[in-house]
This record gives sequence, structure tokens and C-alpha cells, in this order.
Amino acid sequence: MPAGTYLHLDEESEERFQCAPGPGGWRYTSLRSDGVRVDLVVDARWRQIRLELVTPTWWLRGGVTGPEVAWVRAAGETGTEHTERAAGFISDSPGFLIAVARFLDLGEDAEADVRLVRLSGPSLSPLTATWRWRRAGTSTYDTDTGPLPVSQYDVTDLSTGEIETVHLAGDVVLAAPGIELTALESPPNLTLP
Repeated sequence: MPAGTYLHLDEESEERFQCAPGPGGWRYTSLRSDGVRVDLVVDARWRQIRLELVTPTWWLRGGVTGPEVAWVRAAGETGTEHTERAAGFISDSPGFLIAVARFLDLGEDAEADVRLVRLSGPSLSPLTATWRWRRAGTSTYDTDTGPLPVSQYDVTDLSTGEIETVHLAGDVVLAAPGIELTALESPPNLTLP
């Protein structure tokens, strides 16, 4: 079960995480030094079936319900329900990058457009947009525990044309814009559901 720490370079906050495959999918949990907490569960097809995202002042709970995502967002006890036609959520936690990449299941040099609800800032403001993911290639590196395949994804925000690059090894983000992996206590899971 991989566990480690990501550094969010913009906010200079640390995200302590752990993730693991389970009998029906995969789970990612994390706690950031600024109080943000993530609990993301996907099923065997990598659909985001349960999400709990909590900041010091706001919380959001949701998941995929067929072709839509549904969520409740609030700053207090009572929240407002929302639905949107989208494949899942994305936020600044690396766990979402892993879930989206595995959900798309792209072959080498393949690409796909995916509509996601982006959750931003301490108020978890939702904005739905479409991104183009392209698997640009896979390189293998020798490590003490054996070969480590690392896949590169080019992610284009279709509303702005901005392209960002993400490097994944199994269920760990090795590099992404604004994210640095600073500690990893065990190797990534390379065989995933």
C-alpha cells in the first residue's frame, strides 16, 4: 500500500497520502497540512463512486451516478444538492489525476476528451469543463525493487488550450504541475483493478 507525501508548491502545503486497491476498486485518502482532507473511492472500472472533500470551512460529498455526478456542498450542516453530466471530479489532489487516468485506460499515443467537475479553492467551487488526455508514452526505469514503468500524459484544458504534463507510476503521481512527490514509503501498485 503506497503511502507518502506530496508538496503543493503554490500553497507550500504537504499532502500526506495513502492508497490501495481493494476487492471492488481503489481508495485514496489524504490529509494536507492546511487542513484539506480527501477520501476518494473508485470501483473496478475506475468510476468515482464516492468522494468526500473537506476544507477548514467547506465540505463536499458526491459520486458518479450513471452518466452524471451528483454532490452535496456546504459550509455548515445543510448542503445544496447538485448534478452535472460529467465523468467525475478533479481537484488539486494528485489522487484525482490517478483516478481519471485509470478511468480513461488509454493505450500508447491514444487520446480522449473527458468532461469533469473541477473543485477549486477553500470553498470547493465547482466548474464543469472538458479536458483532452493523451498518453504520450511510457518509459521504464530500473529500481532496487525491479523495473518501474512511468507513463506520461499530456492534459489539455480545452477551454484555454493550456497543456500540462503528468507522470504516473501505477497509483502514484511522480510529477505534475505544482506537485512534487517528496516521500514514498513503499512502491506504487503497478497491478491495479
